[in-house]
Amino acid sequence: MPETAYSRKKRIRHSMSLTGAIVATAVGVLLPVILSTSVGIVAISIGKGSWWILFGVLVISFAAAAIGGGVVVTVLLIRKHRIARLQADFVANMTHELRTPLTSIRMYAQTIEMGALENEPELVQKSVQTILRETEWLEAMIDRVLTWRAASRDRIAPNLKTDRIDVTVQAAVDRFLRMTSGTDLKFSIRLGSRSLVTHDEQSIHSIVLNLLVNAYKYTGRLKKIELRLFDSDDKVILEVEDNGIGFPQTEEKRIFEPFYRVDSRLSGKSSGAGLGLAIVKHQVLLHKGSILVRSEPQKGTTFIVQLPVSKSSKGISRAQDDER
Repeated sequence: MPETAYSRKKRIRHSMSLTGAIVATAVGVLLPVILSTSVGIVAISIGKGSWWILFGVLVISFAAAAIGGGVVVTVLLIRKHRIARLQADFVANMTHELRTPLTSIRMYAQTIEMGALENEPELVQKSVQTILRETEWLEAMIDRVLTWRAASRDRIAPNLKTDRIDVTVQAAVDRFLRMTSGTDLKFSIRLGSRSLVTHDEQSIHSIVLNLLVNAYKYTGRLKKIELRLFDSDDKVILEVEDNGIGFPQTEEKRIFEPFYRVDSRLSGKSSGAGLGLAIVKHQVLLHKGSILVRSEPQKGTTFIVQLPVSKSSKGISRAQDDER
């Protein structure tokens, strides 16, 4: 969602109020500190006894403590301003994200209710499919917020089991495809992993879905996404590659931060609440794995998730292959 004139003015006003508070704090602290330090130095310089030296040291110590207090206050002001801005951005972006599918659902539902499609069964079916698809988006967004809320408070208790993850990955892919129309997406999938991974099914499902949704959002009209799952030595590798907008190397360290979104000048729009990749990284680390990213502006992005293979993987996986 592009930044409106109102939101821009509001952001500038908040920045000015923060700047004013910092300047007031600096003036209120620095002026007395400079005067006190000068008095302390003079007292030590011209003092002819231990009392004067002690007085000078105490004055300088007081000035140092005042500087420390001013720094703490300034840091707290900046932190408070940043949190307030993140909260405002989060509410604005989530409102926009929720309103988009809700608008489609209401429009198609009202069209069916008015009976405008009574003699068009194919259009009725397409309308119902659109409603179901938009409902999937809504559910995914709500799940994302609830997952992050639980993760940020360390309330996620993983239900771990040792098994292959290809079935869970396929289930996440199926859900993602239900969320898209298919007309604007060229999607390919290769599931070649046979190793066992100690994992939580819900978390793996969330990792895959969030990476696919992220790839879908940050690609243009001709969307091309490829998912690959394969074994490599003692790891199971999950790769999600897209032909989207990409981002410069300077953004790499920040894209996994909560509420951070790629610069709108790169994406052409501001979309999402910035939680998807933060959730992915948290859940990958929960599985003692790692996540890497390769990206270039306007050349696409590839996310690479590496999960450790279970120690019992060898031998058992072959037996499971025979059974399946």
